[in-house]
Amino acid sequence: MKKDTRFIPKLIAFIFLLVMAVIWVVPLAWGIVTSFKSEAEVASVGFKFLPVQWVTTNYTELLFDNAATPLLRWFMNSMIIALSQTVLVLIVVSLAAFAYSRLKFRGRNAMFVFLMATMMFPSVVNLIPLYKIIDTFGWVNNYLAAIVPGAAAVFNIFLVRQFMVNIPIEFDEAARMDGAGDFKIFYKVILPLLRPVLMVVALFTFTAAWNDFLWPSIVFNDIEMMPITPGLQLLQGMYQAQPAHLMAGALVAIVPTFILYLFAQKYFLQSMALSSGVKG
Repeated sequence: MKKDTRFIPKLIAFIFLLVMAVIWVVPLAWGIVTSFKSEAEVASVGFKFLPVQWVTTNYTELLFDNAATPLLRWFMNSMIIALSQTVLVLIVVSLAAFAYSRLKFRGRNAMFVFLMATMMFPSVVNLIPLYKIIDTFGWVNNYLAAIVPGAAAVFNIFLVRQFMVNIPIEFDEAARMDGAGDFKIFYKVILPLLRPVLMVVALFTFTAAWNDFLWPSIVFNDIEMMPITPGLQLLQGMYQAQPAHLMAGALVAIVPTFILYLFAQKYFLQSMALSSGVKG
């Protein structure tokens, strides 16, 4: 009698996923329990998973009694930057995608190809000229320095434009026959149909702005204006490490993105489908 071997691929897949889950979950769990240890325990006991004594002083010191590293201020700075950049990106990207997919003007395709070509250059190439522009405008240590440069994300324009190309042009023609202009067609007809892809763009933009480390570290040198992600480096201490405080700060920093993922899981999965299935 022939043996049924169909379960073998499923078993291999299960083992692989289990190993990957352990690799991701164990460091997170270690960070959580470490945040409830005292610095003295971390230094003296060494590696021990559960704390000898559970303490909350790391959180209280960071949130309520720490002028040198104002975590709550950093948290609010990151929230202002991430939300503002998300709104600005949605406006710029949707309008740009509408122009590249619906409006007819000379050089449209050449401009779009040139725009896509800029994706070939690493972002670090732009750091020095971009900082010079920000400094010329007087935006150093200003929220605008972190909000405006990310407004025209090329990949987001590409993603929305490809999604818009698949919307039948007959919708535009019907609205134009009723006397609608270009802006009214965009606002009344196209924009409501873009909700799925714009949700994806909003998720991409918010998480990218919240987790950005390099650029805010360059344009912010005022502790009060610093976002939370680059601010966490100050928790390491100048002369000694503070791993318990650092873990507590890191856990506070991941709260918004964690909550965002819990309430928007279907959109994250949708973003993977849109990113991998865009059509030319």
